[in-house]
Amino acid sequence: MLSLLLRRAGLGLMVALTVSLLCFVLSNVAVDPALALAGDSATEADLQALRVRYALDRPLPERYAAYLGRLLAGDLGTSQLTGEPVSRMLADRVGVTALLALTAILVALAVAVPAGVMAAANRGGWTDRVVSFVTAVVQAMPSFWAALLLIIFFGVKLRWLPISGSGTLAHYVMPTVALSLYALPALTRLTRSGMVQALESDYIRTARAMGLPTRVILFKSALRNALLPVVSLGAVQFGFMLGGSIVIESIFAIHGIGYLAWQSMIRADMPVIQAVVLMISLTYIVLTFLSDVLNTLLDPRLKRAAS
Repeated sequence: MLSLLLRRAGLGLMVALTVSLLCFVLSNVAVDPALALAGDSATEADLQALRVRYALDRPLPERYAAYLGRLLAGDLGTSQLTGEPVSRMLADRVGVTALLALTAILVALAVAVPAGVMAAANRGGWTDRVVSFVTAVVQAMPSFWAALLLIIFFGVKLRWLPISGSGTLAHYVMPTVALSLYALPALTRLTRSGMVQALESDYIRTARAMGLPTRVILFKSALRNALLPVVSLGAVQFGFMLGGSIVIESIFAIHGIGYLAWQSMIRADMPVIQAVVLMISLTYIVLTFLSDVLNTLLDPRLKRAAS
């Protein structure tokens, strides 16, 4: 078990280092930071002054080494536009995005797991066909389009919910639903396939021969094993939601990490963009690591393989 954790941690560290390198190189090569700050009307003298001020005239490996050293010290840099520490900007907004992503993944799981169980229990029947049809429709619908439909129907026509901001819990209802649709199809299909496989196993046939109620067989015996891959996918989808919240937060004007990333990309504020990408990537790595640990603890076969 310990060796598995160490291997996973080492792999996660390598991925994090690679992400930091790619993020730094792309943000400094794809766009000239000095030109992005000064604008198209800046003279060469203005650009050179900015390069000297922000140490952009140094070789790229030297700048990356300095950037990595600041990261290890907990310094994410300073916004080139506002002069505010990036770590403070992220700290002020991370709670909003985390709340939105967490509620969205919980809503997706609350819908996907029962739907997948019912579809598997009635495989080939009308319930299975309805679930498959709805899943296909939701998957084909972009999240921004679903958000606009929610705004038009519940915000403009019915006036039940506010269409922008994050002042109350009511402001999170439509963004949560729109973001949860991103993970709903994959979670539903995985739950259904896991349940179908579990229901065809020998221990389920034994449970049925013993006369156990269908509810106990489905939700206590079969679902326990079918949920293992769903846990892993849920962790991965939660990480994706942190990045995917850029679109949803922009549509609903929710001032979270996604909205900050969108504003920073428009203004070419490179330190903020680097910090947001790195934070989302690290969150994704940590969640994947925790899901592997949880699956190892829940599945005795994985525990024996790790020992």
